[in-house]
Amino acid sequence: METRPNSAALFARARALMPGGVSSPVRAFRSVGGTPIYFERASGSRFWDADGNEFVDFCLSWGPLILGHAHPRVVQAVQETAADGLSFGACCAGELELASRIIDAFAGAAPRPAFDQVRFVSSGTEAVMTALRLARGATSRPLVLKFDGGYHGHSDSLLVKAGSGLATLGTSSSLGVSPAVAADTLVIPLDDDEALENVFREHGARLAAAIIEPLPANNGLLPQRQEWLARLRALCTKHGALLIFDEVITGFRLAYGGYGDSLGIGADLVTLGKIIGGGMPVGALVGPRDLMEQLAPEGGVYQAGTLSGNPVGLAAGCATLDCLAEEDAYAKLETLGRVFDRSLGDSLAEFGGGEAALAWRREGSLIWLHLSRGSLPRAAGAIDPASAERYAPLHRALLAGGQYLAPSAYEVTFLSTAHSPEEVHALARSIARHATTLDPLLT
Repeated sequence: METRPNSAALFARARALMPGGVSSPVRAFRSVGGTPIYFERASGSRFWDADGNEFVDFCLSWGPLILGHAHPRVVQAVQETAADGLSFGACCAGELELASRIIDAFAGAAPRPAFDQVRFVSSGTEAVMTALRLARGATSRPLVLKFDGGYHGHSDSLLVKAGSGLATLGTSSSLGVSPAVAADTLVIPLDDDEALENVFREHGARLAAAIIEPLPANNGLLPQRQEWLARLRALCTKHGALLIFDEVITGFRLAYGGYGDSLGIGADLVTLGKIIGGGMPVGALVGPRDLMEQLAPEGGVYQAGTLSGNPVGLAAGCATLDCLAEEDAYAKLETLGRVFDRSLGDSLAEFGGGEAALAWRREGSLIWLHLSRGSLPRAAGAIDPASAERYAPLHRALLAGGQYLAPSAYEVTFLSTAHSPEEVHALARSIARHATTLDPLLT
């Protein structure tokens, strides 16, 4: 029985005022069941709902809060900046501050042209939209290549065989995308050598760009073979297409800068979001001067935004990146990740879960549960559909115990520097205990 009557009452009102009662579909809890939770405040690793219930948060606003909720330095930066104005719709010095930090973080880390310039927008979706428009403008070509299950925001051309919220809703493409727009988006599977070679052989001369997360983390956690990513890089170069790394999730999450750079594979353009705004709506496109100066007002590729480069978001981003640079954050996050691995393995053995339908994959502070006895997949098509069915009762059980994970089997779990080893250990034990006893589907 749910113990959240205030959340239930708020959701009942919301359904009359907003489509589905939510501002983003996955928040409706459709795939896990139950009533969406209304949160009122948060601090560190925890937040509290409208009924006074306390939760340890392992979703962290879908990734931006790598320092946890309401980090004092971030809050102070926001408060001080907001006192002088929320938005100017004009230039401000904060743009230079955050841009310089981003450019420094991407300096000299991979075999690619130096990234000299940043264009700020208000979301990761806008950053990707700008990257694709720039790629088409720079190459005078119409086609874009993406990969099955890859989610890159909700722009029309990329809502074709997408993951994330679409996968959660049990579909892969959105209504309302015109056939003409969809026809300019080519889709092939991840981790498929033959499909990769064929698409460039057949369409390489018309490809403006290929877009991929260097670590796909929006539809499961699906690390790709380094040689496969290197081949993608080589084919883009050979055929004159740009390689765009979508690092909205991975940027500054796994290392200070881009994950693609840490693999030694350089992209032509990188999109960022989430962490660079520190919890505020900030996105960015990063690239070399010769490409970036094709954006207006220097070039003919148009992009604009009323709230782009707003001072409050920039201040939050600067404070967040400064904390990450100064506090040895990534070593701490890796330590927490190892606590999770060890605790889940030990707990499964303790609870007799050797035969449980549970596998997990961790990359740094990203964790994904695949509730299946099969091998961990590297492509969206290989994800066991039963995993989503098994995830729903697991999610409800964890929620009842005060542990909040993303309300979707396809999304990752996030760790933050605010989490304690004890909280991570407790999560792992809860997962193991419920995976072996909660639901017959899981055993």
